Amino acid sequence: MKKLAIISSYKENIKMPYADLTKEELLELKKSLKAEYKAMQNRDLKLDMSRGKPSQEQLDISMGLMDVLTSDKDLMSENGSDCRNYGVLDGIPEAKGLMGDMMEVPADNLIIYGNSSLNVMYDCISRSYTHGVMGSTPWCKLDKIKFLCIVPGYDRHFAITEYFGFENVCVPMLESGPDMDMIEELVQNDDSIKGIWCVPKYSNPTGNSYSDEVVRRFARLKPAAKDFRIYWDNAYTIHHLYDLDQDHLIEILAECKRAGNPDLVYKFASTSKVTFPGSGIAALATSHNNLEDIKKQLKMQTIGHDKVNQLRHVRYFKDIHGMVEHMKKHADSLRPKFEMVLDTLESELGGLGIANWTKPKGGYFISFDTMEGCAKEVVLKCKKAGVVLTGAGATFPGGKDPHDKNIRIAPSFPPVADLEIAANLLCLCTKMAAVDKLLGE
Repeated sequence: MKKLAIISSYKENIKMPYADLTKEELLELKKSLKAEYKAMQNRDLKLDMSRGKPSQEQLDISMGLMDVLTSDKDLMSENGSDCRNYGVLDGIPEAKGLMGDMMEVPADNLIIYGNSSLNVMYDCISRSYTHGVMGSTPWCKLDKIKFLCIVPGYDRHFAITEYFGFENVCVPMLESGPDMDMIEELVQNDDSIKGIWCVPKYSNPTGNSYSDEVVRRFARLKPAAKDFRIYWDNAYTIHHLYDLDQDHLIEILAECKRAGNPDLVYKFASTSKVTFPGSGIAALATSHNNLEDIKKQLKMQTIGHDKVNQLRHVRYFKDIHGMVEHMKKHADSLRPKFEMVLDTLESELGGLGIANWTKPKGGYFISFDTMEGCAKEVVLKCKKAGVVLTGAGATFPGGKDPHDKNIRIAPSFPPVADLEIAANLLCLCTKMAAVDKLLGE
């Protein structure tokens, strides 16, 4: 009975892998965890960690954006265009300069769009589907289209290609980036593969960034399909958590040019999580050949995007240095949340052998892996106790995680106090699911 007493207060007294416990010990532990879970349910929690949204505090950081343009302000662009009027299809020059600096590309390689880079990605897929890529056969006229999806990854990427009826092919994410051996083999041997979704820096959801070698191998790809494009969604390019400990990424367009593949990449970014989601500006950077191809469609779609908002962003930030200083405020808001979640995971689950998680230096997410076959149960248990997480499987095409183990943790939106409760509940539910699995229940 002495041993069981120790087990009943397991988390306070010992750190040993659950797999090393006897059936008797697991049953005693289950009883203890069940009582703890019931106490959590009795708290009547209503917390939501399902999406990576900026918090109220983060939104307040950008309120000065609302004051830079008023009715008595000059609304002329530096090229002489009146930003209140039609025109300037590819964006005002000062906005192209600002976004070019943020994306580490020349301003001449950019088109400035509206508020959403996801919308731009959809447009690129749709244009390729109906009219092809630089004179190639429109994808709608082909029997089969495949797209590579790095997993775990961003559900809204996968949803676009699913919507168009493409076959999404999964490629595993490794610590240094996606499995490039697999990617190289697939694209050079199958001309029905037309593209790949990438979040190269502080990736959604792992927070991993691609190594120099991975970026270089992407640039040197030799796809069988001449209309193959890399969809390089650099959404978190300046979203660091630390001033002195940041991931750095080789610039992909320059690397492609050096490799003799200048047209291989569409590079996307926006200020959606820099200023206000839904009120930012988005940009596409690519080769001049691709830009000319895109503009043929774009001039049929619009006479110009919101230049007032473009000007507003430039007047607010002034230059990339202003944007970098601005992002430090976001980091100050996000960093305690990430550190609290990671500390909780380590203190509650470290050494138990029932979960793994990433430790990102930026971005908006932590990728959390339960024991195989447990993620859905963990998410369900959390929901029943009042905490909504991103659905298990959401980080895979079709919402189907073949191993049922990955959960995306989104720490940004809840206040720290709520987040701490949610993180502890996640750990508790992970323990309960692991015990049930080990007991064969």
